[in-house]
Amino acid sequence: MAKKKYNVIREEMLQVASNVALEKNIEQDSVFSAMEQALEKAARVKYGQEIDIRVSIDRSTGDISLKSYLEVVQVLDEVFQSRQILLDEAKEINPNINLGEFIIKDLPPIELGRVAAQNAKGVIIQKVREADKSKQYEEYKDKVGEIAVGIVKRIEFGNLILDLGKSEAIIKREELIPRETFKNGDRVRAYIYEVKNDLKGYQVFLSRTHPQFLSKLFFQEVPEIYEGIIIVKSVARDPGSRAKISVYTEDSTIDPVGACVGMRGSRVQAVVNELQGEKIDIVTWSENQATFLANALAPAEVTKIFLFEEKSKVEVVIPDDQLSLAIGRKGQNVKLASNLTNLEIDILTEEEESERRQQEFKEKSSLISELLDVEDVIAQLLVTDGYTTIDSIAFETIENIEKIEGFDSALAGEILERAKNYLKELDEENNKIINEKIKDEELKKLDGMTSAILAQLARSNILTKDDFADLATFELVDKDEGILKNIDIDEEAVNKMIMKARESWFTENTKD
Repeated sequence: MAKKKYNVIREEMLQVASNVALEKNIEQDSVFSAMEQALEKAARVKYGQEIDIRVSIDRSTGDISLKSYLEVVQVLDEVFQSRQILLDEAKEINPNINLGEFIIKDLPPIELGRVAAQNAKGVIIQKVREADKSKQYEEYKDKVGEIAVGIVKRIEFGNLILDLGKSEAIIKREELIPRETFKNGDRVRAYIYEVKNDLKGYQVFLSRTHPQFLSKLFFQEVPEIYEGIIIVKSVARDPGSRAKISVYTEDSTIDPVGACVGMRGSRVQAVVNELQGEKIDIVTWSENQATFLANALAPAEVTKIFLFEEKSKVEVVIPDDQLSLAIGRKGQNVKLASNLTNLEIDILTEEEESERRQQEFKEKSSLISELLDVEDVIAQLLVTDGYTTIDSIAFETIENIEKIEGFDSALAGEILERAKNYLKELDEENNKIINEKIKDEELKKLDGMTSAILAQLARSNILTKDDFADLATFELVDKDEGILKNIDIDEEAVNKMIMKARESWFTENTKD
């Protein structure tokens, strides 16, 4: 009778394994593993929780094997002694056994009582649920960066819970486009930006404000983007209001902007409708930063662009009547252009730029006048002709200086002599402070180092090679506050000097 009952249980469990695997679309082996753990739990209730009991189910026949394991040890452990057997005792059972191996005994099949059966069922359900969630997590973690479509299942504190079919996902309130509303049963498209797995299970997080949501919508609407003929280079969004997207193609026969707009604006309009009327500027990407920036600031016209590569910063000059257009409502246009190009943008009108040039001209003229002790008008003539530093004057020929309007040979010779004397005195002053303050010969001999640089370092109490190596490039070359701001030196050259000074650091770390 017991055997018949055991067979019935076996047949029922096989049927459950098949049904659950089919229903949940998970591996049948995962269901069998859950059943084995359930039976192990039930067996420990009967034989003792401390016993090492292992259950295996034959995947093809459904035969259940129930065994106890005793590890062969030299000395029993107080905590695990019920799972162990001394070597001498084990050899009485199996003379060829060794330490670390197991004495395995078959246990008779167990009859599942009501409580045991209920517990086993609970374990199976739990394990199958875990396997199902694990499968779903593996599936969705590879879908990060794609668009998902779901039905609003419920709304919790402004957050949308979507039914994706096999799973749920959440769109947090801040990931929704401002002023858009949904109700239960609405169909929603959103961007999968994260799939998180923790102790509480896994969660799929969606967004309708993510910049890449816009990119993926164009991916769906524009065949040339889907096929890789047109590439989306960058995206910037002010969700629900305005966005900019830059596109590029190597195929000269294709207009990337026109392809994205579509016939009579059909393609871009489909994206605009999905984003609740968000205005979209499509611009052509260019590897030339100035060209790309001018495109990004459209519809404003750009007159001049000054690039400061060391700061990823640019100054843009525009006509006076284009200022509000370039900046945009609440600074929106320039902010989006900045995000699109990854550059810090300063906007100047032509009038402001002219005033700044005049101020710079005045400052340079004043400095030349002061250093060479000449009248302002002479200094202004020199700066107008491009001689903005003492070095540029001192290393020029008298013939070229004489060509400046209003100069004669006597004046040219006097100016040249004063410039050379100034540099000579400056060099003597530099050598004096270098000799007084800098004793580190390694700093002095560093590739690219000059007396002018050493003097400036000494004045800023940078006195050793390690002091110099500890500096960042911008601390030296920053045009406003850099230690070497008054020295004409290339940023790349400074960077190489710093890296050269740090070589000993890397050598020491390697030795350690």
